[in-house]
Amino acid sequence: MKSLEIVGFKRANLGKVESQNLRAQGYVPSVLYGGNEQVHFYAPTMLFRELLFTPDIFNVTLNIEGTEYNAILQETQFHPVNDSLIHADFLEIIPGKEIKVEVPVKLTGTSAGVMKGGKMNQKLRKLRVQGLAENIPDYVNVDVTELDLGKSVKVGALKAENFVILTAASNPIASVEIPRALRGTLGK
Repeated sequence: MKSLEIVGFKRANLGKVESQNLRAQGYVPSVLYGGNEQVHFYAPTMLFRELLFTPDIFNVTLNIEGTEYNAILQETQFHPVNDSLIHADFLEIIPGKEIKVEVPVKLTGTSAGVMKGGKMNQKLRKLRVQGLAENIPDYVNVDVTELDLGKSVKVGALKAENFVILTAASNPIASVEIPRALRGTLGK
């Protein structure tokens, strides 16, 4: 996992009005779960940019008034109109405790179906996995070189080492669609 540091400050007052005041000043109200206690804090919005606008998973070091926590970003909430970040939830990484996280899928190779004129259609961009934080991969590689026209690769075909894939095994990850121009010529 990639790493990132976010410097935050503990929140003295909780509630809707206090959260709105923090957002107006350019901060994001956040919560850290999973440890011995919940930690309510706020951090500048600019520090979240690298964390949010990428498919990668980050091991976030939260520096909250001198106390450091290792965590991952669990969930975010955005404003429905202007798409600004209004809340972030972090899950504390505790050594020896498993975490559940979504890992990006990376397609590798050029499929035989695409070489024949088909169109690659990636149906799943992320897979839900569970495991120890040190065993979670940056991404899951899916080899599509053997995919022919009209075929698909499913989650059940993947091999997971030191982690468990929670996404249903019957879900297709990628498929090669047959274009309309080729549909009539394949049978001949």
